[in-house]
Amino acid sequence: MIRRDAILFAGLGVLVLALANWFSVPYTLQILVNAFAYALIALGLNVQWGYAGLFNFGVMGFLMVGGASVTFVSYPLNDAFWSSDGPFMLFKALLAAIAGGALIWGVTRMPKKGNLAKLRGFLLVIAWAVAYVVYRSQIDPAARLIEAEADFVGGLGLPAIFGWVFGGIMAGIIAYIIGKICLGLRTDYLAIATIGVSEIIRALIKNMDWLTRGTLTVSPVPWPTPLPADISASGVASPDMAILLARSGFLAVVMLLVGIIFFFLQRAYEGPWGRMMRAIRDNHIAAGSIGKNVTKRELEIFVLGAVLMGVGGAILTSYVQLLDPSGYQPINHTFIVWVMIIVGGAGNNYGALFGGIFIYIGWTISEPASVILFSFISDMSDGVGIGAIPDIESRALQMRVFVLGMVITLALRYAPQGMIPERVRTQEG
Repeated sequence: MIRRDAILFAGLGVLVLALANWFSVPYTLQILVNAFAYALIALGLNVQWGYAGLFNFGVMGFLMVGGASVTFVSYPLNDAFWSSDGPFMLFKALLAAIAGGALIWGVTRMPKKGNLAKLRGFLLVIAWAVAYVVYRSQIDPAARLIEAEADFVGGLGLPAIFGWVFGGIMAGIIAYIIGKICLGLRTDYLAIATIGVSEIIRALIKNMDWLTRGTLTVSPVPWPTPLPADISASGVASPDMAILLARSGFLAVVMLLVGIIFFFLQRAYEGPWGRMMRAIRDNHIAAGSIGKNVTKRELEIFVLGAVLMGVGGAILTSYVQLLDPSGYQPINHTFIVWVMIIVGGAGNNYGALFGGIFIYIGWTISEPASVILFSFISDMSDGVGIGAIPDIESRALQMRVFVLGMVITLALRYAPQGMIPERVRTQEG
């Protein structure tokens, strides 16, 4: 089986070399940067689904959190915002949110038995309503002032690497909140809940113009490595060489990060922690009966997977240098990640890595390959008098979904456990 893994990764390397020859080296580097970012996201989903059997259909929401976070951290300072009353008004809104949260927390700490227990539910509803009104009374004036005087908050001007870390932290915090509420639900309910949360996050980011500029987008988001323009300014005369060096540097950073995360995930998976998580996944009742805190461990792994997704989303936003909330779509940022896990192999980090890179490359090249194929068929049909194929470009774009569906069908038929399925040691060796 190890030989099979080596053959698959070798074939993937041949595919990358073919892309470099077919397109160009700079374009291939661009594909690889995004492919490794998606591989990191797939590793996060593999942690949640492959390790613990947790359905997360809200991957897109965590990617958006990562993208918004890196934009906030690394985008340059907005002097118009900092010179206005916006910071002070946001500080008051933060205090209002803290006060509201403290009020809700206080009500939840009320005794569940006794005379006050009957009023607990009613008081909790009142607490939420009061907290919401108090917070909105502060955030709405702040938002109006910021949009009128400064357009939006802007960023902190810090290096993009800090934005990647912050994106992972924010995704982890949101996952913790979701997990505390939803992990006690049945599997299908958890899937529905994550879909809903993902859509809520998308709606918030699209409509919080004072923070994210909404649909107006934010650009350019800085890179963690020198841009092509920076390399050209340092003395590299050729624009093509500057692009090549810049993308190579970005790819090297992403590959190093993915390699480090992969190493620690693999060590954890092969150790006692990994065996415990597989035991919980396979039979949570039996795991709980021997003293394992199933809910706590599931929350732990749900947060870990979300952190990786947040970092991956931050990398994607950094590379394109654009935060566009309207550009996030479930098929591009949730469904395709599930395809990566299904095709690669759930429960196997090598499978997630392979599936992430392979599926993204296939998704990307299916459109230009379809244009070439349709153009050839169109020329033939036109030559014999049948007529040319209309709207080749739009038809080729739609072929992405067809190719993705065909890949899933073939994978489920001939490799239902994935191309690199999970392998569990039955004894210490």
